[in-house]
Amino acid sequence: MTDTRPPATTPDAYVLGVDSGGSGLRVALGRADTDGPLATAVCAEPVRTGTGGIDAAHLLEQLLPVAAELLERAATEGGRPGNGLAEDDRPGNGTTSARLTGNGSAQVAALAVGAAGMATLGGRLRAELPGALAAALGVRRLALAADAVTAYAGAVGQRPGAVVAGGTGMIALGTDLVEWRRADGWGHLLGDNGSGAWIGRAGLEAAMRAHDGRRGGSPALLDRLRAVFGPAEELPGLLYPRSDRPAVLASFAPEVAACAGADAIAADILRRAGVHIAEAAAAVCPKGRPEADGGCEVALTGGLFRMGEPLVGPVREELARLVPQARVTTGAGDPLTGALRIARALAADDLRLPHHPTMLSVQDAQDA
Repeated sequence: MTDTRPPATTPDAYVLGVDSGGSGLRVALGRADTDGPLATAVCAEPVRTGTGGIDAAHLLEQLLPVAAELLERAATEGGRPGNGLAEDDRPGNGTTSARLTGNGSAQVAALAVGAAGMATLGGRLRAELPGALAAALGVRRLALAADAVTAYAGAVGQRPGAVVAGGTGMIALGTDLVEWRRADGWGHLLGDNGSGAWIGRAGLEAAMRAHDGRRGGSPALLDRLRAVFGPAEELPGLLYPRSDRPAVLASFAPEVAACAGADAIAADILRRAGVHIAEAAAAVCPKGRPEADGGCEVALTGGLFRMGEPLVGPVREELARLVPQARVTTGAGDPLTGALRIARALAADDLRLPHHPTMLSVQDAQDA
């Protein structure tokens, strides 16, 4: 059967990458045929999530004015780096018309959205975004991805391998380019072992043990608890009523890292966190990769790994034991970079990452 669809891209086409997470919505504009962003913009308000899942209308309310203004400026200014499109541009009040394709000045060949919770809460996005983006921006092809997938694309690209995305939570994702394998990412009550929340909680527990005079306590961490939160006996009343407990727990993780050089208890917490992270990475590494093929790349990405060698060292050591052919790298690109890469690959009909109904779904937006 002859493919009657229009070409995915033309020489003057643009692509858009979107990263929706707990800290807000970020948008990157790029050329379909050129690496890297021309400009990025930030919407500080996180997209709402309710009983029906991620709020598609709220995402569109923020995305469309920003995307439209970036596209209009790119068309006006030539769309080349250095022509006034600066990194982290923040478009204005959103009064720009969202429909820019009527005169052919700003064709959007593809758009990729990576969102936290996409796999379990993204039903409304998958139902509503394709038609809305085709109507508003003339988007031809659309990819909707879990944020772990865009983290993978940013850190590893379109090669077989694995990524560990670490921050407040922790998830490992791997692929042999046939299927995805996931480990952890189950939240601070059921998992996220080795994450910022896990490290922070372990540090606070060691502090409370020192407060009580129990074995395994850390006076150094107790001092940091008091400096950050106040009297130790008041911590439960501060922590338990909070709806953002994972973030509060994770806020203590840097204190654990700061104590690790001189405190054996803090150092052991980071060592155990590294073991947990390595176990998750080993579970998702593609199986049967011959050493001659370079082994399994495991990219570490996210703010958690800014703790450096006290955490990364145990990850590397435990992975070497579990998966001798693993190569630990530091992910060069973040999830926004990954979303833009997915959009560019989609525009070029070269998306090699596995499609999946909830992890990475691809649609021809103009057929919506």
